[in-house]
Amino acid sequence: MASESWLRKFKSAAAINLADLFHPKGNVSILAFEIAGLMSKLLHLWRSLSDDSLICLRNETITLPGVRKLVSDDDAFLIALACAELMDGVRSAAASTSDLCRRCADPALRQFFCLFKDFSDSGSDPFRWVMTWKEMQAKAKKMEGYVASAAALYKEMDELAEADRGLGRPSKAEQFFLKRRRLKNLKHSSPWSSTFDCAVSLLVRSSFTILARIKHVFGIPPITQTNSTFISATVHPETPPPAATPASIIATSTAALVPPPTTVGAACLAPHYAKLIVQLERRIQAPSKLADGRDEMYGMMTARLRTMVRRRLRGLGRDLPRDVELAAEWTATIKEIMDWLGPVAHWTLRWHGERSFERWSAGAVIRINVLVFQTLYFANREKVEAAIVELLVGLNYIWRFEMEVRGKCMSL
Repeated sequence: MASESWLRKFKSAAAINLADLFHPKGNVSILAFEIAGLMSKLLHLWRSLSDDSLICLRNETITLPGVRKLVSDDDAFLIALACAELMDGVRSAAASTSDLCRRCADPALRQFFCLFKDFSDSGSDPFRWVMTWKEMQAKAKKMEGYVASAAALYKEMDELAEADRGLGRPSKAEQFFLKRRRLKNLKHSSPWSSTFDCAVSLLVRSSFTILARIKHVFGIPPITQTNSTFISATVHPETPPPAATPASIIATSTAALVPPPTTVGAACLAPHYAKLIVQLERRIQAPSKLADGRDEMYGMMTARLRTMVRRRLRGLGRDLPRDVELAAEWTATIKEIMDWLGPVAHWTLRWHGERSFERWSAGAVIRINVLVFQTLYFANREKVEAAIVELLVGLNYIWRFEMEVRGKCMSL
């Protein structure tokens, strides 16, 4: 009887220890930086869904000249792309949050991602994780504080490591202990000292609330056979909808962000062409220095661009450029092109840079609202290349004209 009682206690203790092993109740610790990064991403998405941001999107962003000329002049297409990108952003944050949920003690949090996908399609919210606007604003302020303190903690830990190397000197030793005290305070004010359940629940509830906001402002109804592919159909109208089981809203949003074959993004040339356009912009501002970077620019051109430029120059003939009016026309033409093409190139590099961070670190906070349709990823490749060729040919003519004028002046 005694042995049976002992065995029962042993099994109970073992079960408790295994539960603690797989679902530890300790503090977040070093994962505070990953959590702060996710909070930063969710805060950016929430700000993108404010009334002012949405008014700007509908009245200004989709009417930008570069977007209209290179991507599309269809408002519904551009709005659908914006919706798909926001939806994919919250999906990505939710997927990363799901990895952290495995460490939570709350069983509801551990099944977060399944509940998130179900909520995206059916609107089911059994644990009432969706917050009101007022509640979300309060949580946003709390997360902003966490992100700021995590950035300060990251910086302080880096400086503390430096101070540790020079600990031999008395002044350095005093500085080291002061930094340790600040570090301790920052750990208490950042997610570092929070439990997984407390920190992750902020991410979970924010993800649900942001997804609910996206569905509300873009008018996304619960999924049915007829509306399951509404985003994909709007972005890619040439693709027939599947006749089988309807795909989830999250899946169709992700699929809608795949650039069509005719785009720069499909050719994997968006960042490359953006860098070339920025280089051209610099040369246009100082055409007399074009000769200094000609080899570099030639190396940045694809074989297709080189062929197009050679063909275009052949059509213009080899006569020396002496026409003042033609030089003025070329100057006006390349300025006009660069006025709408230049911003698209800069947006491309900014968008690419913001999303190229493999992990969060101090300062890696998304601050600028650039959407994918503002970049070269969904831009028509033929139109982009034609514009680049015009810039190259025009810049060549202006440079040769200036060299001719300068040569005449020197011969006088």
